Formats: sequence, structure tokens, C-alpha cells
Amino acid sequence: MKMRKARVRFPSGELSLEGILAIPQGTGPFPAVIVCHPHPLYGGSMDNNVVNSLCEALAQASLVSFKFNFRGVGGSGGEFGHGTGEQQDVGAAISFVTTVSEVDSERIGLAGYSAGAGFALPIGFKSAQIKALAAISPPLSMFDFQFLEDCLKPKLLISGGRDGFTATSQLLQFCQRLPQPKECHTIEGADHFWWGYESGLAAKVTAFFTKVLEC
Repeated sequence: MKMRKARVRFPSGELSLEGILAIPQGTGPFPAVIVCHPHPLYGGSMDNNVVNSLCEALAQASLVSFKFNFRGVGGSGGEFGHGTGEQQDVGAAISFVTTVSEVDSERIGLAGYSAGAGFALPIGFKSAQIKALAAISPPLSMFDFQFLEDCLKPKLLISGGRDGFTATSQLLQFCQRLPQPKECHTIEGADHFWWGYESGLAAKVTAFFTKVLEC
């Protein structure tokens, strides 16, 4: 399926951030998923391999995808905000996506990869606009994800079986404590960076959002 990509700028407080919308061909409005990239201080950006693969898969499945650079990354203004600023950026991205004419503002999901999950999911948990959450390779020992134990929105946690930050046993124990609806997956062979496993990961995350956003 062909798609249209649009490079956009949107405000986060006093800052201007850059992002890319991928809009499927056809008659909208479409469901949408916002995808948040890994840690800015360790080379994370919206051009990450996992982010790109997921955004392509979402658009192929007739969902709008939106990726953006956190403050201080690429062409986005400002500097690293120690998590607080990045959470503000997530809220700003949600507000922006709800204004896009091709987006069905009643069907928006939020995904974060690695530290991106740590920044994004606390905001998505509280946001009335966000209907479903996905955490890709969530670093459970580096961020507090306990709020998910009170989250009744559909949620997906997925990690590689060789992830060096969160052991499979730790992920599964955490998932057991979460309320339904939920999905928990590990992909054997993949580590935290997903090289060579991007397409399988993207397919699982896209299938989740396709189901829960009722595409």
C-alpha cells in the first residue's frame, strides 16, 4: 500500500519539535499510533531501526503513524529534559495528532521503544485521547512502570528473549500483575536492539493496534 509522508513541526511548550506523519492512501479518517524513540542521550532518534520498521508496518495496515524527535534531537529545539521535558513532548505529540484531519481522534494508540516507553506510557495512561499502549523492550529496572497495574486500557508489552536490560522472567512476572486487557510477548533470539528482528516485531505490534483500535 502506498502512503503519503509529511514532515511537520509542532509546539511543545516554547519549543518547536519535528516529526513525520505517514498517512495511508484511501478515505480517512484513520486510526493513528504515535511512536516514541529510545533515549536521546544514547543515540535515540525517530530514525531508529525499530521506530522506522513499526511506522512503515502501521501505515501498510491503514493506520496513520506519527514519529517525532524529542527535544534536543535532530531538528527539534531545546535540550534533553531529564524525562520531565520528554513527557511534556509526548503530551504535545498527542495534542498535535488529534488535530490532523486524516486521524480519527477517537482511535489513537501510543507506543514507546526502550526509554521511549518510560517517557510515553505514564502520559498515555493518563490521557483520555489514548486508547491503547504498547511498550517495546521496556527497561523495567530503569523506569517505574508500576502505574500499569492500575491501567485498564489495552496494553502490549513485548521484548526480545535476549534483552540485556529486562530478563524474560522479569517481564513475565511484571505482566502477570497487570489487569486485562493485556498482551505479553517475547521474541526468541532478539536482543534489546532488534537488529534482524524488526519486521517480526513490527508485525506483532501492528496486529495489536489493529485489533484494539478496531481497524
